[in-house]
Amino acid sequence: MKEIHLGTIGSGVIVRSILDCVQQTEGVHLEAVYSRTKDTGRSLADDYGAARVYTGLAAFLADSEVDVVYIATPNLLHYEQVKGALLAGKHVICEKPFCTRGDQARELLELAMERRLFLVEAVPTPFLPNFPVLKEHLPRVGPVKLVLGNYTQYSARYDKLLAGETPNIFNPQLAGGCLMDINYYNVYLTAALFGSPDRAEYYPNRFANGVDTSGVMVLSYPGFTASLAGAKDARGVSFYHIEGERGSLRVKDGSNGLAEIRLATEEGEETFNLQPDPNRWLYEVRAITGLIRSGDCDTAYSLLRDITLPTVEAVERARTRAGLRFPGDP
Repeated sequence: MKEIHLGTIGSGVIVRSILDCVQQTEGVHLEAVYSRTKDTGRSLADDYGAARVYTGLAAFLADSEVDVVYIATPNLLHYEQVKGALLAGKHVICEKPFCTRGDQARELLELAMERRLFLVEAVPTPFLPNFPVLKEHLPRVGPVKLVLGNYTQYSARYDKLLAGETPNIFNPQLAGGCLMDINYYNVYLTAALFGSPDRAEYYPNRFANGVDTSGVMVLSYPGFTASLAGAKDARGVSFYHIEGERGSLRVKDGSNGLAEIRLATEEGEETFNLQPDPNRWLYEVRAITGLIRSGDCDTAYSLLRDITLPTVEAVERARTRAGLRFPGDP
């Protein structure tokens, strides 16, 4: 594929962040925008040079000029929208969380593979230059005994929740909540490094409407435990630490940034950083579009199989045990 003709579903802040990166990436052109509101869609299209705006999803997916669809809508909508795009013959980039259930994730992967269409979850982590550095030095800490992760990001939308509104991100009817939003990054990185856990438990702090505004995920692996905290109702410092018998790894800015890797052993401390640009989305956009242009679906399938599926399944098991159920759950 010489040039990607992109279409977007969604018009939130993350879409603009991604499109800012698209404008800095060779071989990608925004062709069309879908939004439920015409004015919102037109504003996005005008700002980023899209020729067409749709308020009907079927018409958008029927646009023959769009070959790749980027989906960034409320969490509960991802499964149906990804499936619809694949059935329309589009390559798909879907924001995290990929979907709410493991069976949905497996179905979408199988559909993409059957039709030989590109499908990937838009999480920056595996595309960051510091990610392979972290994996390379992980054996140096020896047998892992403890993983500690924290992603705290006070949300302005939490203020709206306190004021009586229900923003999408705090709406359990749309699969909102802290676990599905930011603690998901902690689970994703842990699955990327260690695979599927033997057991997953979630201990949420819940608002009056039942949504989790913060909480702790505990993942059990042979020989060690990962304790992963996330909060949208508090202020703090994000981090990700791996502690082993022979040393430790500290990840600056935590699972969503991997801004710097610090290794401490008996021999001393070393610092690694291969990310001169602080914009994590730029690495993600350039890597994903590069895979699409080269026709490399297999790398995307491997990411879904090896990281996304264990993440979705662990989150599903833990949240349902904690009583966090979403529409469509069995």
